[in-house]
Amino acid sequence: MSDCWTSIGIVAAMAGVTALTRYAPFIFFGHGKEPAKWIVYLGKVLPPALMSVLIIYCLKDVNLFAGSHGIPEILCIGVAMGLHIWKGNVLLSLGVSTVLYMVLVQLVFV
Repeated sequence: MSDCWTSIGIVAAMAGVTALTRYAPFIFFGHGKEPAKWIVYLGKVLPPALMSVLIIYCLKDVNLFAGSHGIPEILCIGVAMGLHIWKGNVLLSLGVSTVLYMVLVQLVFV
């Protein structure tokens, strides 16, 4: 029975934290208040910085001297960049490049 209450407590805590992160901007910046300059700066700088970190993390184990020589990764990064520049849709560029990567590594570069 205690496992059930533990699970309920964990779910309730996570729901509370999730709700707090969703409501915090409205609490702190609601009612026509302008956000601080550093928050606006972080809003402009962090998305490209985080995407750069994710790209570096994804490419850290690619060996250019063995296997597929990084060809699927390079192709899919190019497709993602091209689609994003052309259409400006993050979901489209990430979705298409992910599907292409899976096709390449599962069927082409076996």
